Amino acid sequence: MEEFLPNTNETLAPPNSHDIPTQPPRKRESVKMIVVGSPKAVNSVIRTQYVLGFANVTDWSPLQPTSNLDEVMSVLRRQIFID
Repeated sequence: MEEFLPNTNETLAPPNSHDIPTQPPRKRESVKMIVVGSPKAVNSVIRTQYVLGFANVTDWSPLQPTSNLDEVMSVLRRQIFID
């Protein structure tokens, strides 16, 4: 039972900062996501990304027409961490 009692003769020193392992800084990289489709489909993808916590709805560009009739696109630019 005595082996679980603390030794009052020992003093604990804080760890030396050189003994604490450090991780290299994470690199950030810019990415661009483009969604193309009907306005309803593009808005659905934008809302899904919001629900998943990836991007706010306001982070996306306004819907822009493409050269195809009834088709729009929206762009999201993000900074992501690269391991």
